[in-house]
Amino acid sequence: MRCTWAERSDIERAFHDTEWGVPVHDDRQIFERLALCTVQAGLALRTVLAKRDSLRAAFHGFDIARIAAMTDDDIAVVLSDRGVVRNRLKIEAIRSNARATLRIVAEHGSLSTFLWGFVDPNLTRRRANADPLPGRSEASDRMSDALRAKGFRFAGTAICHAMMQSTGMVNDHAVECFRYG
Repeated sequence: MRCTWAERSDIERAFHDTEWGVPVHDDRQIFERLALCTVQAGLALRTVLAKRDSLRAAFHGFDIARIAAMTDDDIAVVLSDRGVVRNRLKIEAIRSNARATLRIVAEHGSLSTFLWGFVDPNLTRRRANADPLPGRSEASDRMSDALRAKGFRFAGTAICHAMMQSTGMVNDHAVECFRYG
């Protein structure tokens, strides 16, 4: 059995079964997940996952330094790409967040070190499939506040919590799910 939300589409099932909740410590991969959560705001996960390859191409494989160096002309090219979610605020936020990430890396050594610092390793959740998927936590509230203070955009607690779920910073798999343990 798997988490109920992952049964809606093949692309969500594959993401759940191979990536969602697996601990990630690589800055590029964490940044990609944060960018995907940024793009997902107000959209279905399957929509964003279907556009993931186009987003990777548009944002240089989520190379943080290359995204930070993107010009307004580069952003215009991304916004003309039908393969991505063409929301100017979200696309510009990804570039802005890449620039803020470089500042975090300079100050803390890595984005991973900074973000994993919000995780409570002793926190154990027990959520049944019938229970709603959490949309925030105290840790995501603190992370959101810290990211916003460092200049991040589209970094509300729900986006931070979704990124924490995706990168394994929290285990929000249902206890019945084969991925829970």
